[in-house]
Amino acid sequence: MNLKIFLPFQVYAEKTGIARIVAETDEGSFGLLPNRLDCVAALVPGILVFQPEGECEAYLAVDEGILIKTGKDVLVSVHNAMEGTDLEALREAVRDEFLNLDAHEQHMRRMMAKMESGFIRRFSEIYRE
Repeated sequence: MNLKIFLPFQVYAEKTGIARIVAETDEGSFGLLPNRLDCVAALVPGILVFQPEGECEAYLAVDEGILIKTGKDVLVSVHNAMEGTDLEALREAVRDEFLNLDAHEQHMRRMMAKMESGFIRRFSEIYRE
């Protein structure tokens, strides 16, 4: 299989000759083999495992995103990614960076919602006058 990892503004990695891939979703982990049917999956922050043919497993910490398998091509689009060989260090990176970033994004979204609702309330007050 061919594996392509996309970040918002760049292609992070392109790998060819991949024998298998294991990804994490809300429903749990699932595996992809070359002859599996095409699919789409929403990824959660976690570890993407892939194994090039004749080599050892490789690990990629990924933030939330989407995985699309069409034929021999597997496309993964995520907010952030980090490749490494130490599985424990990657798990810590997922926990510390990606999940904390999600908490920060949620806080920013709450603040934006407050600002928007305040703007709408003030705008409606001006309209009534």
